[in-house]
Amino acid sequence: MRHRIFTAAAVAGLIAAAPATGAATKTAVFAGGCFWSIEKLFEGKPGVVSAVSGYAGGASRNPTYENHEGHLESVRVTYDPAKVSYAQLVDHFFHNIDPTDPNGQICDKGPAYRTAVFVSTPEERKIAEQAKAKVAGELKAKVATQVRNAAPFWNAEAYHQDFAKKNPAQYERYRIGCGRDRWLKTVWGGRS
Repeated sequence: MRHRIFTAAAVAGLIAAAPATGAATKTAVFAGGCFWSIEKLFEGKPGVVSAVSGYAGGASRNPTYENHEGHLESVRVTYDPAKVSYAQLVDHFFHNIDPTDPNGQICDKGPAYRTAVFVSTPEERKIAEQAKAKVAGELKAKVATQVRNAAPFWNAEAYHQDFAKKNPAQYERYRIGCGRDRWLKTVWGGRS
């Protein structure tokens, strides 16, 4: 077996040519009802590196789909702030949920499906609160979506990850059967 020997300059060139791997990324966590829908929403947003379904906001450790009492179905979004700002992500989130529903989202009702923006810094809180106030003005309604302090995020089971990509027909049946698009059009009247 022959081994190739690289000079220091060649190695430096390979490293410089390699794509950036997370050094400049940030994360944000959103709870917007069914995590399948919110994961799909963010995966299509330019500047988003990844979206992972999971649970946040509860006291129990290692929640599961069968037992996540106190947690909200959430999505951890990893993004490149050079391509999309936190404010743009928050705005995108608010305009793709029904922020006025205190009991869940569309056809998914109950405590686990309530909406929230989890914030990690005072600046994120300010951005989220400003977006919430703007949305309340746009809709001329009280916004039920909470702005909450960051909480531990627990990944959902593997079968929930990338659900819409892995199971497109099943996801479409859920989305259409739930009436998600129709409901959001009713809430936002084409403004989303």
